[in-house]
Amino acid sequence: MSNEQTLDDPRASSVEQRRPSRARWAPVVAIGTPTLLVGLHALVYGRWIIDDAAITFAYVRSISTGLGPVLQAGADPVEGYSNPAWLALLVAGHKLALFDHSTLFGIPDVVAFPKLLALIACAALYAAFYRTAKALTRWPVTVTIVAGAITAAIPSFVIWCFSGLENSLLAAAVGWLAACIATAVAGGRLLTVRTAVVCGLVAALAGLTRPDGMIYLLAYPLAVLLLGRAPRSDTLRFAAIGAGAFAIPLGAFLLGRYATFGELVPNTAIAKAQGLPDLIGIARPFELVLFTGVAPAVLGTAFVVVAVRRKAVGTRGLLALLLVFGLAALAFAILEGDWMGQRRFATPIWATGALIIAVAGAQVLAGADARERRRLWIAGAVTVAVAAPVLAHSALTFRADPTVPMCAVASYAGWTVNEYAETLGLNEATVATPDIGGTALVSDLRIIDLGGLADAQLARRWAAGDAAGLRDDVFAARPEFIETHHEWSDTTGLIDDPRLAADYVEIVRTSRTDGLWVRRDLAARLEAHGLPVAPKSLPLKADDPYQLADPLASCGRMRP
Repeated sequence: MSNEQTLDDPRASSVEQRRPSRARWAPVVAIGTPTLLVGLHALVYGRWIIDDAAITFAYVRSISTGLGPVLQAGADPVEGYSNPAWLALLVAGHKLALFDHSTLFGIPDVVAFPKLLALIACAALYAAFYRTAKALTRWPVTVTIVAGAITAAIPSFVIWCFSGLENSLLAAAVGWLAACIATAVAGGRLLTVRTAVVCGLVAALAGLTRPDGMIYLLAYPLAVLLLGRAPRSDTLRFAAIGAGAFAIPLGAFLLGRYATFGELVPNTAIAKAQGLPDLIGIARPFELVLFTGVAPAVLGTAFVVVAVRRKAVGTRGLLALLLVFGLAALAFAILEGDWMGQRRFATPIWATGALIIAVAGAQVLAGADARERRRLWIAGAVTVAVAAPVLAHSALTFRADPTVPMCAVASYAGWTVNEYAETLGLNEATVATPDIGGTALVSDLRIIDLGGLADAQLARRWAAGDAAGLRDDVFAARPEFIETHHEWSDTTGLIDDPRLAADYVEIVRTSRTDGLWVRRDLAARLEAHGLPVAPKSLPLKADDPYQLADPLASCGRMRP
């Protein structure tokens, strides 16, 4: 039926008005499908939350209840978090009684709310995919679903987006930055004030989400210098506008940080002694090729090369995506290697890489004949077949033994130590432990952070490589309890220090490196109660006392 007929026939017009518009539902399908897929994959890891996320949760509680930016009541102000934008969202959730109050949908809200935020952030990322695909390809719905499905299939992406940490927000920010630049290049709007300001502000969001997000300050200026078609004076002017839009909110935040903490970088960066990349660091991004299997990287590279050589429609937009991808890879190379596994810092790489593969593939497919299309579909099917078992093995391995669950820490360094302190009748006591997230949420004791993340003095010891000085500080504080395990015992040297044997008595010792000690002058009082006391803690694995018997479970209301 022609448009003219529709206009002349009232009945036809009525039918058309009642019929849902395909265009109206296109973004819903495009964004909703991968959001559903990533949510389903997240269910594989149950209610697991990484303990590092609980450090931010503890700061959220302190800030929301008027204590200020401290790990716990009575502690000194120390920026023991490195994700202020994510923290701000959680504080808003706390103020709305959605976080750290009770339950959501029958799940403790310290678990449910961060995971719900992550799902929303993933939907925002897929909205950026859709906007990019509309500008650069013929099939935006299909391209968005394919790119989103790739991210939803990568365990590293899903695990860390739904870990309670800020990865999902960073992915959304970087995805929208890539969309802003790529669509502006494709639409001839790169050199406009609006584009410069928007890209600068989105890059600032990435910088406020995590320290390595600062690198995206370079994205828009590099794009205008490399892809802008204008006199050099104009490109420099717009690059400066974009940098200014980034610098204003970041500068205001840095001034506030310095006024509050006396530092221009978070205490976490000091403790981790982040430095310049070495040769191993420069090669680190290439590890990701093996992480998902070689096939996806080979196929994606082939798509990009063919699309660029053919100068397909939207190729310059594809180059803009590659620029943002390159910055994500550079950030991954600069960061110190992470002990948590599953390539925690690779989230922006997975997001931009998946979009590049889908967009480049669509551009190649658009210019292919029937024979070439058959080859492309076969190559895609082979890639999926090769990658699927690698990804499935990664997901199942992590599910069986997830990294440092918040609830395990709450059990062995929180509730367990609380029980001993209660038995001893200690109204004020101190525990030294390297795992402070779950501990801070449930413990009545003052915490000495052996990792230095929330302790400025110990952070400086770590930055200087001064393990002896760290031990001096710990023993000088005379904590009632010391809990240490795994590599922390060796890197601090605590278990080999003669002062531990002289001044402390083992309560629990599960291996050479793992154990809980009580100060010797208190041990006799514990013995009178029958040492060791049965703790009010969650069940831990018999062969690994630092892992929950059910590592995917949550631990209920987390209060001292």
